[in-house]
Amino acid sequence: MLTKEEREASSDAADVPDNPPRVEAGEAGGVLTCRLSGDWTTMTVGLVDREMRAIPGKAGGTVVLDLSALARLDTAGAWLIERLAAALRDRSIEVRLEGTSVAASTLLEAVAPAADMGTGDRPPARDNILVHGLALLGMRVYEIRDDFLASMNILGATIRGGQMKLGRGHGVNPAAIFHQIDRMGVGAIPVVALMSAIVGAIVAQQGAYQLSYFGADIFVVDLVGVLVLRELGVLMTAIMIAGRSGSAITAEIGSMKMREEVDALTVIGLNPIGVLVFPRLVALVIALPCLAIIANFAALGGGILVSYVYSDISPTAFIDRLRVAIDVSTIAAGLIKAPFMALIIGIIGAVEGMKVKGSAESLGRHVTASVVKAIFIVIILDGLFAVFYAAIDF
Repeated sequence: MLTKEEREASSDAADVPDNPPRVEAGEAGGVLTCRLSGDWTTMTVGLVDREMRAIPGKAGGTVVLDLSALARLDTAGAWLIERLAAALRDRSIEVRLEGTSVAASTLLEAVAPAADMGTGDRPPARDNILVHGLALLGMRVYEIRDDFLASMNILGATIRGGQMKLGRGHGVNPAAIFHQIDRMGVGAIPVVALMSAIVGAIVAQQGAYQLSYFGADIFVVDLVGVLVLRELGVLMTAIMIAGRSGSAITAEIGSMKMREEVDALTVIGLNPIGVLVFPRLVALVIALPCLAIIANFAALGGGILVSYVYSDISPTAFIDRLRVAIDVSTIAAGLIKAPFMALIIGIIGAVEGMKVKGSAESLGRHVTASVVKAIFIVIILDGLFAVFYAAIDF
C-alpha cells in the first residue's frame, strides 16, 4: 500500500501538465521582451496568471510579446495575452506582438473586446447627462422624421385609391369597408355613448354647483352645450377610438407582419396598403363623425338629466336655452375636426403596425406606441383647431 506522503506526491505529479505554460522575460535597451512558450489552454493558464499580472509593473517604454514558441493556444490563453496587452496600453506602453500564427491572430482579435473590458483598472467612461440627453433628443427627431415619411407614404397611397392590384387604378372593395365600419363604428356605439353621457353629466353637475352661488343656474345649458359640441364630444370620441380601434389596427397589421402575410401580399402582386390600410382609413373617416354626433347627443342627454335633478331645470327649458346658446357654427366646429382625427388615428396605427418585428414583445411595444402617439397628436390637433377658430372668429 502507498503511504499518505506517496499518494500526495503522486497526486501532485498528476496535476502537473506535460507542457506547462512559461513566461521568460528579459530586458535589453529599454525594451522588455516576454517569450511565451508551452500550452496556453483553459486547463493551464492559471499557472501563469500571477506572472502575467506582474509584467505591467516591470515594463518601461516598450514591451515585445514573442509568441513563436507557443505550442497550443485556445481562447482562455488568448484572453490572458490580450488582457496583458490592454493593461500595458492603458499605461501608455507600446506593445508589439511577434511570431504570431494565423490561428493565434484570429483568436487574439476575437477576444480583444472582452479583454479590454476585463482589465479592471478603470471603469468604462460614461457620457454625462447633457450628452446623453442630446443623443436621445437626436434619436427622437430622426424617429419623428421616419414616422412622418411613412405616414405620408400611407396617406398618398390611400388618396390615390384602393390599389388592390398593382397597376390598376380601381379595385375598392366595399365589403371590406362596410365590415370595418361595423367593427370600428357600430361596435363602439355603446361605450362611446356611455362615456359621453357620464362626461356631460359631470360637466353639468360641476357647472351647476359653481353657478348656483351667483344664481345663474340656467347658464349650465350654455356651458354644457358649447363645451360638448365644440370640444369634448369629438375629442373624447377620438381618444376612445384611438384606444379601441387604433390599437386594433396596429395589432392586426403587426400580427400579419409577424406571420409574413404582408410580404406574401407583395409577392402575389397586391399592394399591402390598399388591401390592409385603405379600408380601415375610409371606415374611420366615415365612422368617427357619426360617433361624434352620437356622443354629442349622449352628452347633452346626461346634461339634461343632471340639470333636471340637481338644478331643477326642466328638459323643455334646457332645450329652449340650448337653442339660444348655440348655432350651426358651434356644431360644425366640432364635427369638422372628426375626419382629420380619424386620419391621424388610422395612419399612426398602420405605421406602427408596419414597424412590428418578429416577436410578441415588439407587437406589444408598437401597440402601446400607437395609442400614446395617436392620443397625443389628436389633442395637439384639437388645440390647433381651437387657435385657428379663434383667429378666424368661428
